[in-house]
Amino acid sequence: MTASPPLVVSENLTKFFPLPKGRKVHAVDGVDLTIHEREIVGLVGESGSGKTTFGKTLIGLLAKTSGTVTYRGKTLPQQYEAADFRRQAKVMQMIFQDPYSSLNPRMTVGEIVGEGLKLHSDLSASDLRDRVASWLSRVGLEPDYMSRYPHEFSGGQRQRIGIARALILEPEFVVCDEPISALDVSVQAQVVNLLEELKASMGLTLLFIAHDLSMVRYISDRMAVMYLGAMAEIGPAQDVFFEPKHPYTQILIASNPEPDPNLERSRKSTTITGEIPSPVDIGPGCRFAARCPHVMEQCRVQTPLLLPLAGQPDRQVACHLFT
Repeated sequence: MTASPPLVVSENLTKFFPLPKGRKVHAVDGVDLTIHEREIVGLVGESGSGKTTFGKTLIGLLAKTSGTVTYRGKTLPQQYEAADFRRQAKVMQMIFQDPYSSLNPRMTVGEIVGEGLKLHSDLSASDLRDRVASWLSRVGLEPDYMSRYPHEFSGGQRQRIGIARALILEPEFVVCDEPISALDVSVQAQVVNLLEELKASMGLTLLFIAHDLSMVRYISDRMAVMYLGAMAEIGPAQDVFFEPKHPYTQILIASNPEPDPNLERSRKSTTITGEIPSPVDIGPGCRFAARCPHVMEQCRVQTPLLLPLAGQPDRQVACHLFT
């Protein structure tokens, strides 16, 4: 899988949000991630770990505090101007988490899906309408829906509208920000299968952000685990899911519910004790130290680096147990 060239690379990517009295929220704190062409990378972690902020910063919706993002070897601006958004919109797009708030209620479906194409092409009105109709059909919706408004659709249908809006420009890289979290289980499977079909037919590269670890394992080539603004573990999705190395990943995987209700009832409950610490003014040491069952004194004073495992260069772990 990694034989393909890197498409998107983040190096020491940082996004802080300023607070009064010089304090700041460490939403994304020095993240390194390489995403190869036509690869699906799943990004997981608890709520508040910085996954969405990382995705938005990666494609320029949020200005970078520091660090770099390169696309096909070209360094992208620290803060996008209007011209940057127009240029990058053709190659990088985002599917947003909430299908209820991400669609303008005052615009018809035809206007929502066709807006990007209208701004970035010189198609006639009839050709634009034909293209929108084609994309609605492609995501499993009726072309006649173009004249309807978002409130007339279910959550799954709205998410399909959001997918059509993001992909009508035929980008190369798409950040999928928890595109299934607000949907029923049956609809989740439909949306994931749709994304897989479009990935295969269009040669898409995806960053798939989600809470459902089983779904991430199913759809992803590699899995990245994020905790409190930093990467804890990265590796092939099957390896990370079935043989997690970082203590946080181990507990996260163990807390994933079993599909068999009998096994779920009989197994020992595994939870992460305590709340995720505040991302404000983070001190030295491992970010997971206060909740880790294997914490050592070194963990409290020295920040572990994300390093390859011995004999497994395709797996990286930020933990003193492996250094």
